[in-house]
Amino acid sequence: MSAEPNGPDAPRALLELYDDALPRVYGYFVRRCGDRGTAEDLTSETFLAAMDAARKDAPPPITVPWLIGVARHKLADHYRRRHDRFSVPVDEMPEPLDVSDDWDAELDRIVAESVLAKLSEQHRTVLTLRYMDDCSVPECAELIGRTVHATEALLVRARRAFRANYPGPEGGKS
Repeated sequence: MSAEPNGPDAPRALLELYDDALPRVYGYFVRRCGDRGTAEDLTSETFLAAMDAARKDAPPPITVPWLIGVARHKLADHYRRRHDRFSVPVDEMPEPLDVSDDWDAELDRIVAESVLAKLSEQHRTVLTLRYMDDCSVPECAELIGRTVHATEALLVRARRAFRANYPGPEGGKS
């Protein structure tokens, strides 16, 4: 990139980064939302927020990891606005036409999302990056702005918190 990533050229730096960053930011959302329309809206919100930040007197460094951080906050805002996401009873969901083995996987996904929603933002973020996005621990560390050692420790605590909140076979905590 030829432009300085911060300072008065930060908006230009964001524009130069746009083509490389767009599929990564959109991909981040589409994997978590499952709804392309929502992913597109959140991607737009992310780039609008990034441009607002780039126009400030002291803009942040304009990088893809920084944009993913902005995206993480937009996704958290989205889920906060949809506080009812996990309150719909299962018996109100429509019956699938063809019941298959996919139902167990879908139930596991729903339960896992519900457990993730109960965790702190730090725990939710690091688990999502590591296990949903398949990022390595060093990649996670870079994206969340921590050292590799601190990220490993955070992952240990996050996994412990996840297990503590995951329901056991009888519906209670494990």
